[in-house]
Amino acid sequence: MSKTEYGAQQMDSYEGQPGYGEKIEVLEAEKHHNDLSTGNGETGGLQRNLQARHLTMISLGGTIGTGLFLASGSSIATAGPGYALIAYGLIGTMVYCFMSSLGEMTTYLPITGSINAYGTRFVDPAFGFMLGWVYWFSWSITLAAELVAAGLIISYWIPPEQCPSWVWAVVFIVVLTSLNLTTVKAYGETEYWLSLIKVLAVFVFIIVGFLYIGGAVGKGFIEADGTVARQPGADVFNMGPFHGGFAGLASIFLNAGFSFQGAELVGIAAGETKNPRKNVPRAIRQVFWRILLFYILTITIIGVCIPYDDPALSNDDGDIQSSPFTRVFIRAGIKIGGDIMNAVILVAILSAGNSGLYASSRALHTLSKEGSAPKFFSYVNRWGVPIYCVLATSLVGCLAFIVSLPQVGQGQAYDWLLSLSSTTGFIAWVGIAVNHIRFRMAYKAQGRNIKDLPFISHLYPFGPIYTLLVCLIILLGQGYTAFSPFSIKAFLSAYITLPFVVLLYIGKKFWSKTKILKLVDIDLDTGRSFIDMTMNADDSASQAEKKTPWWKKIVNILA
Repeated sequence: MSKTEYGAQQMDSYEGQPGYGEKIEVLEAEKHHNDLSTGNGETGGLQRNLQARHLTMISLGGTIGTGLFLASGSSIATAGPGYALIAYGLIGTMVYCFMSSLGEMTTYLPITGSINAYGTRFVDPAFGFMLGWVYWFSWSITLAAELVAAGLIISYWIPPEQCPSWVWAVVFIVVLTSLNLTTVKAYGETEYWLSLIKVLAVFVFIIVGFLYIGGAVGKGFIEADGTVARQPGADVFNMGPFHGGFAGLASIFLNAGFSFQGAELVGIAAGETKNPRKNVPRAIRQVFWRILLFYILTITIIGVCIPYDDPALSNDDGDIQSSPFTRVFIRAGIKIGGDIMNAVILVAILSAGNSGLYASSRALHTLSKEGSAPKFFSYVNRWGVPIYCVLATSLVGCLAFIVSLPQVGQGQAYDWLLSLSSTTGFIAWVGIAVNHIRFRMAYKAQGRNIKDLPFISHLYPFGPIYTLLVCLIILLGQGYTAFSPFSIKAFLSAYITLPFVVLLYIGKKFWSKTKILKLVDIDLDTGRSFIDMTMNADDSASQAEKKTPWWKKIVNILA
C-alpha cells in the first residue's frame, strides 16, 4: 500500500473529519476538541482532558521519587558530593536534550503512546513494536515493584506480624486501578496533588536545610557515638568531594540516570492534553528547570550538612531513618523526620504506581491500534479509557508481585524480572533520540521548512546525538563490576535486557517482513488537518496569554 493510499484509508476511517481543503469554522473545531488521533491517524476514542498543570506535574512527579528521597544519599556516600553534582548535572542536561526532541515531535503530532507510535511511523514498524512492548513491560513490572515497596513502607508503622504486606498491596492496586478506570482527568488530578505533595516536601527540606546551614536550628547535635556533630558548611562538603575515583563516578552516573526516568511521560500524556501545541513546550521548559533545581540544590544541601562517610548515608538496607532527608531533619532538631519522610515516600510510591499504570496502558492501547497487540485492547469506554489495557497491566503487575512473595520461589524470579526491566527506561530514551533524528531527516528530505514547525528543538542535531551516546554508555557500562572478578549472575542481571530487545526487533522484522522506511515515504501528514483544526480553537487564548505580566510568568515557572 502506498503512502497516499494509506493516508486516504486512515482519514476515511474517521467519521466527520474535514478534508484538507475544507473551510473549518471555530465552532466545528471546538466541537471536536476532545477527540484524539492515534499514530495512524484514526480516532483512538481517548479524550483531551488533561490541562497544562496536569501535564507539568505528571512529568515532574515521575522523576521525584525514591531515587531522590533515598538513593541520593548513597550516591554521595559512594563518590562524594562533588562527583554526585557532576553526575546528576550531566544527566540533567541529557534529559533536557531528549525532552526538547520529544517536544518538537509531540507539538507537531500529539498522539497517544507517542514513543512507540513515532517509532512505527518514522523509523520501522518493527522498531515501534519493540519500543511499545519494552515500555509496557517496564512500567508493568515497575507497578509490581511499587506494590512491594508500599508494604515495606507501611511496615514502618504497622509491623507485618499485625498485617501482612500483601494486604496493603491489594488495597493499593485496587485504588490505582479504580483511578485509572474512571477518566483521564481523574488520573491527572490525582497525579497533580500527589506530585504537589512531593514538591512541597522538597521545598520544606530546602528551607530546613538552609536554616540548619545558617545555624538557626540544630546546634550541638549529638551523634550516636556521643560526639558533637560537625557544623554544616564548606568543611563538611570538602571532607571528600571526589571520593571513589572513576569507579565511584561511573556507579552514581548510572544511579542518576535511573533517578530521572519518567520525564518522558509528557510525551505519553500529550495525546490526551488540551492544546498540546502550547502546553507541551511550556511543560518541558518548566520541568527541566524544576528538576535541575530540586536535584542539584538538594544534593548540595545534603553534601554540606552530612559528611560523605556518615555510616547512615549509604543506606544499604533502604531504612527510612537513614534517608538523607530524614537525617537532615533530625540533625535540625525535627524529631518526627522519619514519620514525615515515610509519609512522603509512600505518596511517591503511589504517584509512581499511578503514572506507571497510565503509561503502560496507553502504550498497550497504541500497540493494539497498530495491529501489534490483540484487537480488543483498542476498546475504550465512554469516558475515553482503554479499560482492557488498564486491567491487563494491573493483572501483570499483580502476577509479578505474587512472584516476589517469599512463599513463591524466595523472590528470585522477581529479581530477574526487575533486572530485565531495569534498563528499559534508557532504551525508551534511545528510541526518542532515533525517532527525532528520523523525523528531522524526513522533514528535510520532503522539502519542508523547519521554520513551519510549531516548536523547534534548537539543540538538533547535538541533542539527540548526545542522548544516544550517554544512554549507550550507560546501557553497555552498567555491568562493569561483573568483570572483576567475573560473575555470570551479575553479568546476566546487567545485560539480559539487551538480547531481549534485539529479539523483539528482529523477530518482528522477520515475521512481518518490515523494512526501514525511506525518508521520502515517511507519512508526516496523516491526521495533521485534524490536529490543526483543534489547535485553531485555542489560538485566541494563546494570544491573551502573551500579555501576562512578567512577574506572573516567573511565579508560574516556580510554582
